[in-house]
Amino acid sequence: MSVGRSAVSACPACGGSSTRPLYQVGAFPIVQCQCGLVRTAVPPDFDPAAIYTDAYFRGGQHDGYVDYAGSADELRPAFRALVRRLAARTGGGALIEIGSAYGFFLDEARAAFRACGVEISDAAREACRARGLDVARELSPEVLAKGPFDAAVMLDVIEHLTDPGDVLSQLHGALRPGAPLVVSTGDIGSRFARLMGKRWRLMTPPQHLWFFSAQTLGALLERCGFRVETVAYPWRRVPLSLIAYQASRYIGPRAQAAIRRLPLSGGIPVNLFDSMHVTAARA
Repeated sequence: MSVGRSAVSACPACGGSSTRPLYQVGAFPIVQCQCGLVRTAVPPDFDPAAIYTDAYFRGGQHDGYVDYAGSADELRPAFRALVRRLAARTGGGALIEIGSAYGFFLDEARAAFRACGVEISDAAREACRARGLDVARELSPEVLAKGPFDAAVMLDVIEHLTDPGDVLSQLHGALRPGAPLVVSTGDIGSRFARLMGKRWRLMTPPQHLWFFSAQTLGALLERCGFRVETVAYPWRRVPLSLIAYQASRYIGPRAQAAIRRLPLSGGIPVNLFDSMHVTAARA
């Protein structure tokens, strides 16, 4: 799996190469394809490994997490509910997760599936392996050979991938016919995202390389051999520490440093209707 460097030259959703400037966010131009898909233009020497260090998950980066490991209790209930839904549909079997982070979803999934994952961050991957989780650095032939898979998930990761079309095509080949694929990501076509423009909370290049709408993500999935079944905008229980940390980006680095020192715990239900949860099936 490739998660960085320059984005692909051809649009993964339509195959076109014509773009127009949309925003300038810091040092990064944000451009839009003729089909509507928005992406970050990054230099050829962009190295994703420089982003997804231990600091990314511990409040050491402007657009990361303040304490991802400490958010486990807030994240697990939603992961557990998704596992139950997938298990009810498939009866169990083999599952793969792309972008496993610290493995909290895989912890829940292995109760019902033979679960494995892929995670580029060395620090996060080691945290997974310390708990006995099967997590590799790349979507390699060895990982794909653990299929055919009965289900796949990509939770808040597709926007980070250099070539999401390539990853989806590889997943298509490794999934059983009819197997579900669950993808969550921001929706740049949402009312809130359009209102905020370049100041949208998920407009964070170069961490985010792609900005999908329901239409462009649907087009990409269909192009890669998937059939979209549902698009939902669920409420999420979000850690208070993450809310405060992300909000402080609009104030400055001193505010973020202060947030890191606050003893914030727990979470609250949040829904700006700008984060979509798409379920598709391998056609």
